[in-house]
Amino acid sequence: IIQRDRNQPEFKLTMARYQKRVVTKRNIAVGRKKAKRYAKLLNSVSQKYGVQPRFILAIWAIETRYGAIEANVPLIPSLATLAFDARRSTFFRKQLFAALQMVNRGHIDLNSLFGSWAGAMGQTQFMPSSFLSHATDYNGDNRIDIWNTRADALASGANYLKKAGWNPDLTWGREVRLPEGFDTTLASKTNRLTLAQWHALGVMRVDGSALPLRDGIKGRIVLPESKKKGGPEGKTGRAFLVYDNFDVILDWNRSNFFAIAVGQLADQIKTQ
Repeated sequence: IIQRDRNQPEFKLTMARYQKRVVTKRNIAVGRKKAKRYAKLLNSVSQKYGVQPRFILAIWAIETRYGAIEANVPLIPSLATLAFDARRSTFFRKQLFAALQMVNRGHIDLNSLFGSWAGAMGQTQFMPSSFLSHATDYNGDNRIDIWNTRADALASGANYLKKAGWNPDLTWGREVRLPEGFDTTLASKTNRLTLAQWHALGVMRVDGSALPLRDGIKGRIVLPESKKKGGPEGKTGRAFLVYDNFDVILDWNRSNFFAIAVGQLADQIKTQ
């Protein structure tokens, strides 16, 4: 468990290698098929929680390959291990007790409680505290089952995003091209400018065309490779102009690589 914690792909891989693993032709193709097959469910969930189906599908794909990957690590021992590890003991102690509450409340039998090595569970990989706060019985069978019931899993994921502040009127962002000599200090979490302001600073779409100048929309610049080990030496690397929904995805997983991959996979699933 400790070895896996120290070798997470978001820590070790370059963005190109990380994206190659998850934004794949297979994930795109399967995502489009799932969008058609489960259109009624996805549209219903989207209407209730205000999250576009393509983002629900993208997270489902990256987390468990649309439910095909079943975690097989006993949850309580893994969480207990991480709770006593110094790196994030406070966080995992909270998760350990949340998992015990799940069992105590009868959501799942202890002998059936499996997850990833880091404690994430079900088809959308909820942490135990997220389960207690956001998991929902969407199919109305009086049981919350994010492991085997697709409706519960996808609705719970959408509910999480909604409560984290998802805006159904926005997308996540886009890759952009920065002008030569761009002041990289402008790329910060607190520097949110309108699209017109970024346009005035010379920021363009990655193909060189102008940004869409929609009124009132603000975004920030993310340079995910600029400080990453193995990134382009002396260069900023790829640049992205992201909106508030990007930060909602970061609430789910605090990796820029993950959030960008979710956005780009969602864009590809939507493109028919």
